[in-house]
Amino acid sequence: MTGPDTPLAADTPGPSGGVTSAVVVGAGYAGLTAATELAARGVDVTVLEARDRVGGRAHGLRVSADGWADAGAAYLGDRHTELHGLMAELDLKATPTTMDGASRFALGSEESTRDGRFPPLNAVALGDLFERLDDLTATVRPDAPWLTPGAGELDLLTAREWAERHLTHPDARLFFPLFLGEMMAADPARVSMLHVAFYLRSGGGLRYLNAFEGGAQQDRIDGGAHQVCERLAARLGPRVRLGEPVLAVHQDDQGVTVRSARGEYRADVAVMALPPLLADAVDYRPGLPVRRASDRTARGCAVKVHLVYPAPYWRDHGLSGWSVNAEGPLLSTVDDSPAGAGVGVLTGFVTGAEAHRYAALDPREQRSTAVEQATRLFPMLPEPVGFHVTDWVNDPYSKGCYAALFGPGDWLRHGPTLTEPHLRVHWAGTETSTEFFGLLEGAVRSGRRVAAEVLARP
Repeated sequence: MTGPDTPLAADTPGPSGGVTSAVVVGAGYAGLTAATELAARGVDVTVLEARDRVGGRAHGLRVSADGWADAGAAYLGDRHTELHGLMAELDLKATPTTMDGASRFALGSEESTRDGRFPPLNAVALGDLFERLDDLTATVRPDAPWLTPGAGELDLLTAREWAERHLTHPDARLFFPLFLGEMMAADPARVSMLHVAFYLRSGGGLRYLNAFEGGAQQDRIDGGAHQVCERLAARLGPRVRLGEPVLAVHQDDQGVTVRSARGEYRADVAVMALPPLLADAVDYRPGLPVRRASDRTARGCAVKVHLVYPAPYWRDHGLSGWSVNAEGPLLSTVDDSPAGAGVGVLTGFVTGAEAHRYAALDPREQRSTAVEQATRLFPMLPEPVGFHVTDWVNDPYSKGCYAALFGPGDWLRHGPTLTEPHLRVHWAGTETSTEFFGLLEGAVRSGRRVAAEVLARP
């Protein structure tokens, strides 16, 4: 059995099917999962990654000499069984997300502190909101959202339009976009309501997705989520090539030619482990019968802000570090302090339309507005010793985060062909997974699915 960094043996038995070589485009969770599965079955694999690092939308940020924070994807829960299995294989551990203490809320003219995470808003109005979302989510076909009863109408309706029709209480209307920002990094005006309902269903339901203890945000990977990709890449060794954005994929009867900014690679098949907007920018010949995205497909609207302090001072005052705020830039905050690293890390989430506004500020304004808000929420905080902004909205090799947002009509247009191979081109990525779409678990599952597809080719 191989260890976390053990190179895959060169004399691995060859594949039983017809594929002997593959080019995998993208060295994130999906691409590297697929690549290592294929290589373990004897397929000659080359991985091409545009960035100078592996990980994709999982990106480690060093916050102290021995401490890391997640600048991108971070959380996992007990239902994320494929990821937990992969972590065990790579000798990685989970660490709980710290939520002990009271929460801070700034949802109106006054700020408040209260136990738990339920906001100081009208409980009946929020209960009605969650009940409506639960009822809608229950109708969605998670394996084929486009076949959901009433999918045509629901997919053409934006989340903002749905809220305008169904939410009458001002507290529900205030909280709904904050909820979508936290869950999906979505601007309600840009995402279809079918996609919202599918996302919640795919992720295990509203309550599971929204929960820390016992939910999808219960744990983080100790030392950072990026380590999964680094250890998978170490197994592949020189077969992972960085700094090679792919420009074209051309096919013929014998195979594919993948052209990057640095060269050409010939193989039996190509696996495109890219977000839809990025995959669509590649030149395919023959051309795709159906595009991967449309002009209505939006980028996930997320900017992550990390404020680093000598210690998590909020804990000394009985606070968890969690906050929810009606005004930005930090629409929510959470304690992401790495265990045993001797620093306190307050992570701020800037999502939805606010992410675009904040990303357009110059670095000095970004720092001053975020620090001012954090200090207002947690008055005990001194000036941070570290300040980091990770702008996923404008990242050229992700085009948004947490995941692409399917806009009006996207599921009807693109859903039926989301995983359907284009001749010798196969598709991976969390956006191709109908299980845990948009999450790390979905990316791992998509990588395993596509590896099985490739190995089954005649």
